[in-house]
Amino acid sequence: MNRAERIRSAISNGLTPDRLEITDESHLHAGHAGAQPGGETHYNVTVVSSGFEGLSRVARQRRVYAVLEKEFETGLHALTVRALTPAEVS
Repeated sequence: MNRAERIRSAISNGLTPDRLEITDESHLHAGHAGAQPGGETHYNVTVVSSGFEGLSRVARQRRVYAVLEKEFETGLHALTVRALTPAEVS
């Protein structure tokens, strides 16, 4: 299982999103801090979940980061998070 699949699994199990988009942006960071030759270090995620209702932007991002703690421990270097409620996308 590659990192994107592990990210999808962790977020799906931890946050039960209505929508989840994951983009590996590692190629955009080649030569930068944290970049690895094989990639899988820099990601962009959009998570739409009713579980974010009533939470601040920071609290939402912390929830995403919390479910991905293992990935950060094993080489995930950077994550851009867009965390929205279903009402915010309709």
